[in-house]
Amino acid sequence: MYKVVGHVLGITFWLQQTLVSADEKERFDPTQFQDCIIQGLTETGTDLEAVAKFLDASGAKLDYRRYAETLFDILVAGGMLAPGGTLADDMTRTDVCVFAAQEDLETMQAFAQVFNKLIRRYKYLEKGFEDEVKKLLLFLKGFSESERNKLAMLTGILLANGTLNASILNSLYNENLVKEGVSAAFAVKLFKSWINEKDINAVAVSLRKVNMDNRLMELFPANKQSVEHFSKYFTEAGLKELSEYVRNQQTIGARKELQKELQEQMSRGDPFKDIILYVKEEMKKNNISEQTVIAIIWSSVMSTVEWNKKEELVAEQAIKHLKQYSPLLAAFTTQGQSELTLLLKIQEYCYDNIHFMKAFQKIVVLFYKAEVLSEEPILKWYKDAHLAKGKSVFLEQMKKFVEWLKNAEEESESEAEEGD
Repeated sequence: MYKVVGHVLGITFWLQQTLVSADEKERFDPTQFQDCIIQGLTETGTDLEAVAKFLDASGAKLDYRRYAETLFDILVAGGMLAPGGTLADDMTRTDVCVFAAQEDLETMQAFAQVFNKLIRRYKYLEKGFEDEVKKLLLFLKGFSESERNKLAMLTGILLANGTLNASILNSLYNENLVKEGVSAAFAVKLFKSWINEKDINAVAVSLRKVNMDNRLMELFPANKQSVEHFSKYFTEAGLKELSEYVRNQQTIGARKELQKELQEQMSRGDPFKDIILYVKEEMKKNNISEQTVIAIIWSSVMSTVEWNKKEELVAEQAIKHLKQYSPLLAAFTTQGQSELTLLLKIQEYCYDNIHFMKAFQKIVVLFYKAEVLSEEPILKWYKDAHLAKGKSVFLEQMKKFVEWLKNAEEESESEAEEGD
């Protein structure tokens, strides 16, 4: 009898589980979810305000959390996407979606509002939407050119308004997309709409936050990853500001590398002729100006020493140290503007490091005698090119030396006239 009862109970439990499973399958079936969304979109038509209201109301009845991917597939492509980005033939679809819309910025801005409202209303969709966009970018080859353009414009707008994080751009570095030129072409449309919504400075901030600011050249294959190629491609596409941004980033990177290497060479005590040769090669290779280089050299020279904390001793220590490095500094002050840059850097350093306040004039005189600085830039600095930092102190220090320079200059002119 116990066996029969146990058998009956077992069948009852099995039937209950089967019914629960069937119920679960019905409730969590993406096909049914898709049909509900598509039916609602068909009823709203292309009125995107009505679409936003429908999606807002449906979130209370439909399981957006479970079916986020299906929901976003429909809103972007019109139906559930198969691997690779194609729409399954046997699936119902809707024309109320990004891919079926007009290919213009205004329409994509309106669609961006739909996504914004939806994600603001259901905050838990943020992660799902980010994952969706990353997936869509990997599927780019499966879309038509027009579909890619619309997705690029939409993505740029959503990046601009903060709905998306710039880290999604990682998907564009997929080897196949890069190799076939899809990534670069997509980036053109994306950055145009992004910059249109904000500006290049805002774009730069977003890229920097996710360490993308130095990776944009990876949109091209390895053999084309040069500033020249990037600049030509994006300038011709009407994105000169992006080209200039990447060029500046490259220069900043090259400057940092130059300073790091310089400090290592100085620490090793490499001969100046070797250091000068290296710096000149880097200047040529990375298009770095002499004014930039003299500032880097000054900074490197001053960072190689642990300075005495006593004001009366630091000036003597500085003169001894800088006298040693004068030939190196002189090699990169061949232009008046470079000399003026160095003077300003000396002024700034002496002001920022209080123990050097009284050493300014002594350093300038040393560099004048060592032919690192000449009289014209010194006189210009004194007259109107100095910084506000410590101005009264440093001008007072330089007063007698400047008067001596002026007198020497007048005597030279008089001698020249007598000679004539």
